Amino acid sequence: MRILIVIVIVLAIVATAGFVAAGRGAGPVIQIVSPEKFVGISTPLDVVITAPAGKLAKLSIAFEQNGGSTPLVSEPPSSPSSNDAQGVHVTKAINRESVPSLKSGSARIVITVSRTALFGLRAIESTTSRDVTVRLDMPAVSVISTKHYINLGGSEMIVYRATPEGIASGVQVGGIEYPGFPASGVAVDGVQITDPAVHVAFFALLYNQDVNAPMHLFARDEAGNQSLAEFDHRTFPKKFKSSTIDLPDAFLDRVVPAILAGATAIKPEGSTLDKFLAINGDLRRKNAATIASMASKTAAGMLWRVVFHPFTNNKVEAAFADFRTYFYKGREVDKQVHLGFDLASFANAPVLAANRGKVLYAADLGIYGNCVIMDHGMGVQSLYGHLSSIDVKPGDMVEKEQVLGRSGITGLAGGDHLHFTMLVGGHMVNPVEWWDPHWIQDRVLRKLHEAAP
Repeated sequence: MRILIVIVIVLAIVATAGFVAAGRGAGPVIQIVSPEKFVGISTPLDVVITAPAGKLAKLSIAFEQNGGSTPLVSEPPSSPSSNDAQGVHVTKAINRESVPSLKSGSARIVITVSRTALFGLRAIESTTSRDVTVRLDMPAVSVISTKHYINLGGSEMIVYRATPEGIASGVQVGGIEYPGFPASGVAVDGVQITDPAVHVAFFALLYNQDVNAPMHLFARDEAGNQSLAEFDHRTFPKKFKSSTIDLPDAFLDRVVPAILAGATAIKPEGSTLDKFLAINGDLRRKNAATIASMASKTAAGMLWRVVFHPFTNNKVEAAFADFRTYFYKGREVDKQVHLGFDLASFANAPVLAANRGKVLYAADLGIYGNCVIMDHGMGVQSLYGHLSSIDVKPGDMVEKEQVLGRSGITGLAGGDHLHFTMLVGGHMVNPVEWWDPHWIQDRVLRKLHEAAP
């Protein structure tokens, strides 16, 4: 009998210890993905909860503001069968429908969740909260400039007003956004605009977009509240050229090994033709992504001063948006679009900067060979490819018509020439417009002068 009593006591002690230990286990992990800082007119709530080694038993999410608390979620979550890392993903909109008393000002999101332990006999609770700021006032945006004409594959500029200060704004063309910049950053042709609400945005209608793609001004605050505004514009279709490119073995044997020797982004296998097709496709796309990433490095001010160097003393070997079909031994093997001008004068010719700007990139760039990318500010950039040598480095400020390097046959060049293109917001556009003083006067300078006080 005495032994039985001892056994019972020991079991009771073990059970009590186990019960206490179970209650000291780790509670569920709560991650508030969004909102981070702000809540707008309608903001997604995104919460991820994991409960290692236990099922979720309770989930409560509340929105607290001005002394009141509104439940957003207040029910046990449905959980899959038990495994090592139980998880629940909660999404819900925070707006006046889910929180009728929602007002501008400070607020807090409070989340309480518990998991089961010890065969469901105990529950371990976790609580977290996040302070947010509610913004319900819509930003304002309106157009100032007039007569916006844009060709397919071309560029345009708009002057507009956006408030309050510090919000994101610009132009939407189809599904593409082009950011605007404060007009105080303009320093061209004697223009001086000091009103912080006035902005400038360069935008494009890409060669492969619908000529009737919708265009709007937008203004978006940190809470995600967005306003759109129409502006007058006319778009014009443009017919682009088509050409055929023959791929002789001598060309493939020259360019493929040279490009792959410096390429780390792709490691194609197979024949020389297979490797060329990987270069012309996969590497081309990776190079395009690198070029597009330069848009984030643009200066907020206008670095250029006058019309861009026209390169009119060069023979045009290929024009912008040339739709190319590639043939190998009489068989069609590929299709690509050439987004630039191929310009040739004589071998190893000096390559001049199209305008004043800052060098962002000066190195090998796959299909473009030795390449220089310059920033002219406010999303406007220029690219110079196939150089035999480069005379500048990233960070250099370069004046218009300063020598950047020498033309060559690096990359996918079939002969000595310069591949030149302009970029707006990281997208390649027709350079011809930027060479035209009348276009610069009407599309850019006229609008800036009209907006200046």
